[in-house]
Amino acid sequence: MSKILVTGGTGYIGSHTVVELMEEGFEVVIIDNLSNSELEVLDGITAITGKEPHFEKVDLRDRELVIKVFEKHPDIQSIIHFAAFKAVGESVDKPLAYYENNLLSLIHLLEAMKQFKIAHLVFSSSCTVYGEPDSLPVDESAPIKKANSPYGNTKQICEEILQDTLESSPELGVISLRYFNPIGAHPSSKIGELPIGVPNNLVPFVTQTAAGIRERLNVFGDNYNTPDGSAVRDYINVVDLARAHIVAIRRLLANKQKTAFEVFNLGTGKGYSVLEIIHAFEKATGQKINFKVVDRREGDVEQVYADTAYANRELGWKAEKGIEETLLSAWNWEKNTRSKKNRS
Repeated sequence: MSKILVTGGTGYIGSHTVVELMEEGFEVVIIDNLSNSELEVLDGITAITGKEPHFEKVDLRDRELVIKVFEKHPDIQSIIHFAAFKAVGESVDKPLAYYENNLLSLIHLLEAMKQFKIAHLVFSSSCTVYGEPDSLPVDESAPIKKANSPYGNTKQICEEILQDTLESSPELGVISLRYFNPIGAHPSSKIGELPIGVPNNLVPFVTQTAAGIRERLNVFGDNYNTPDGSAVRDYINVVDLARAHIVAIRRLLANKQKTAFEVFNLGTGKGYSVLEIIHAFEKATGQKINFKVVDRREGDVEQVYADTAYANRELGWKAEKGIEETLLSAWNWEKNTRSKKNRS
């Protein structure tokens, strides 16, 4: 079976994708510098799959170390590239860190792909490339507008780098998957979203507030032009999202892509507001959330949710899990994680 390199493979989406790859029979090599994940994630992956992935602790900004990974694993056939900084608010405060990390990581990876003649890349992109959309739902033909944050801009630039590289390297095939908002955890509760420090994403902040780790959840704005005034997003179960990567890799390996650079939106096609997520979590788990409405957060768009028709049709993939099931999985993961930490 093919050997796949997964950068950022101990991270949230990366770890779930590694599980899906291994359960489909792929051999996996993980590159991660553990800047926003923990080595114990490998134990969860192994417990679920019964197999251990190869692991290389490497920072993709170090060109020489990246090359050494490919020399050690010369039979890598395809790459899924997750490794990136990804918090909108943090990127506003630390733009240079985001440009350095997110752009250099991709550049070094593409250089290695050329040197070692690897032709397939699935790129972890984001709906932030659309900026504040003109109309909803957003399909793949929507204009790429000025990004609302340095993070969003790095994803736009990375896609431009990929397209420019493909112009000079016709042997390459790239699929860019534009995620909406991944949430939830693996149903086994052995892996899930485990942010280091204060969470930047909504759902882990919700679960940590429910668990008493955070005193209160801040809702950034209630005066948006949405039904309840809070920002609207398309929240997709992380396992559904991970499975889309398997379909994308198989599409590249079978050379079924229509062009050298393909783009797909990955979402559910339905938008939920922040307040709706809080109430859905309370309903699914029976836990009350202490929250307070505060000022808007710089870099946030008002509302965005996906038109998924193209991905559904072309990839034969569709998000399947409902919002309450997904939020319950996040809560079960939170409880399991705290239980393990209390025992240690």
